[in-house]
Amino acid sequence: MGRFREWSWEEFGGSAPLTRPLRVLFEAIGEERDRWALWLPVCLGAGIAVYFALDSEPELWIGPLGLALAAAIGIARRRWTSWTLMAVCVGTLALGFSLAQLRTVWVAEPVLQKRIGPVDVTGRLIADQRTTKGRRLLLDQLTIQRILPDRMPARIRVTVRNLPAEARPGSRIFVRAILSPPPAPAAPGAFDFSRRAYFDRLGGVGFAVSKVRVTERNTQDTLSLVIQRIRQGVTDRILGTLGSPAGTVAAALMTGERGAIPERVLRAMRDAGLAHLLAISGLHIGLVAGILFFTLRIFLAAIPTVALRFPIKKWVAVAALAGAFFYLLLSGATVPTQRAFLMLAVVLGAIVFDRSAISMRLVAWAAVLVLLIAPESVLSASFQMSFAAVTALVAVYETLSGRSSAWRTGAGRLRRFGLYVSGVCLTTIVAGLATAPFALYHFNRFALYGVAANMIAVPLTGLWVMPWAICAFALMPFGFEAIALAPMGWGIDAVIAVAETVASWPGAVALAPGMPGVGLVAAAIGGIWFCLWRKRWRMLGLGAVAAGMATLAFVRPPDVLVNGAGRLMAVRTSEGGLAVSSRRVSKFESETWLRRAGLAHATPWPNEGVGLDGGLGCDTLGCIYRANGQTVALVRHPAALDEDCALATVVISTIPIRGRRCRRAAVVIDRFDLWRQGAHALWLDAGEVRVRSVAETSGLRPWTPHKIRRAAQGRAQR
Repeated sequence: MGRFREWSWEEFGGSAPLTRPLRVLFEAIGEERDRWALWLPVCLGAGIAVYFALDSEPELWIGPLGLALAAAIGIARRRWTSWTLMAVCVGTLALGFSLAQLRTVWVAEPVLQKRIGPVDVTGRLIADQRTTKGRRLLLDQLTIQRILPDRMPARIRVTVRNLPAEARPGSRIFVRAILSPPPAPAAPGAFDFSRRAYFDRLGGVGFAVSKVRVTERNTQDTLSLVIQRIRQGVTDRILGTLGSPAGTVAAALMTGERGAIPERVLRAMRDAGLAHLLAISGLHIGLVAGILFFTLRIFLAAIPTVALRFPIKKWVAVAALAGAFFYLLLSGATVPTQRAFLMLAVVLGAIVFDRSAISMRLVAWAAVLVLLIAPESVLSASFQMSFAAVTALVAVYETLSGRSSAWRTGAGRLRRFGLYVSGVCLTTIVAGLATAPFALYHFNRFALYGVAANMIAVPLTGLWVMPWAICAFALMPFGFEAIALAPMGWGIDAVIAVAETVASWPGAVALAPGMPGVGLVAAAIGGIWFCLWRKRWRMLGLGAVAAGMATLAFVRPPDVLVNGAGRLMAVRTSEGGLAVSSRRVSKFESETWLRRAGLAHATPWPNEGVGLDGGLGCDTLGCIYRANGQTVALVRHPAALDEDCALATVVISTIPIRGRRCRRAAVVIDRFDLWRQGAHALWLDAGEVRVRSVAETSGLRPWTPHKIRRAAQGRAQR
């Protein structure tokens, strides 16, 4: 360690008997100092996560104070390795905290405070996404009727049914639309779209009530607009050549446009464990670069004069990197794609400079770069699942590297084929297990037959579909892409057939209620611990993973749910199902409630005069629900208030309740509470009713919707 003294427990922690287990841990850390650098992205991400976990916006001096404290520790005990390591960890945590805070300030833009419209909207089209129901247009440089310039959002997203052929990225368009602020979470603790919209500088969403009209075709070009036009043109040509669903899947693989994939195909791919094939990530970037690398190398090697006089391996490495970079831009540069490209760049750079890349350090530095660019990505499912999968795979193959080399030495074709099949199986199992906690937390589902589906679909995609995709890219400038897209479509049809077959098997998907945040943290820390260390004490991480997964056994979904508009309600049945009042009111919210409860289907809401399980009965004025000794009145008409307030312990009213009309009820939630605080969830216990609202879980953050912020501020002042 140069000027540093030895790794000393006595100087750091003393020798009291109670500290003996910590001393063993401390000494084990010292033995693996070559792995210390791998924890830098972990500390950086932890600092970012702490910032986002706060209920209110922290003061700007907190992060710099942590950096100053780390510097002071490092300077004061600079001759001791243990103290220097602690200073680096504290400093990296503080750096992550500060980065997230600065990013929040940097992206701040006005957001619509309430629903408006129909209003005239004029703006520049910067992105166009196809969906199964129309097109989603992303607009900037806005002029919106009844919105002052200082309150004008930087961007809005408008859904339209049709788009004129002359409307291309960079065109200015006019449309009449109804606009709203980015929606709040569908339930307390659910996915927060308003937070993602804030960091995307998206100030409003809405839908068109008129046709789109192009007012100006040519505006000042930027690189991003040129790329968007190319992306849209490529997508148009793919969809024009291949029909649905093969064309929509081909577009997803080539340009990242997944919005138009039919719902049945998405569901089949997800339930078969093949959804990762639709999200451009390491597999796709690696296939593109690998195909380019080996194809170009074979071509140049066939020319003796070139092969003998020039370093063709370095040439093709640069060409493969350039091709992967073009694919990165064309596919939308998502977080998994950024991670994969950064890792690929280091690997190909090592070829160019005659160096060998260290795999796990490659993953660590890719994570650091992604977090430096977009700290908020640490909260996204794509970041978490992408890095979980690749970290676990690198850890496993690092362990097996010596054995795999021995297995391949002198192997014949049959053994090589067996090793390939075994590799696909092992990769699928490892990636599936590594991403399982995140899949359960974010999507409440886990595909049980993913190995079987991936054994066929992954080789088919790698050996047939993606090579034809690259051929299609190469032929597009000449107008001959149909030659390659046709066989590519055959392969996609086969992949879809595999997905639908596996998804139809009994028990193909395991559903579970939403994992608690503490469970996800425990599983993530345990998984990182297991993957980053090398000695036997890494097994402690598996205990943390098991503890995190065990929290699923203690999850209890809400007994009553009501959305922020008061128009959608749900109650839990005695069999554990969820009866939803009307999914037509808000399909998205009802599906979110079902998914978070670990259910595939809703129980029908009872008709007037018909009870459900003896616990729910409805009439024209409202419903009465009984569970665990509590009586809940769901009031829809003022005529029911007096009777229900006298009868129920909980009153949920879709109309305002003024004065003290419901003094006997323990909990009263009326129309104003729902509007101000968002969706509510209630847990009914004997003698106790627990209530959580979106306002409570959202807190006072810059991305919190305006009306919920006002409710939270009112509670804070009280």
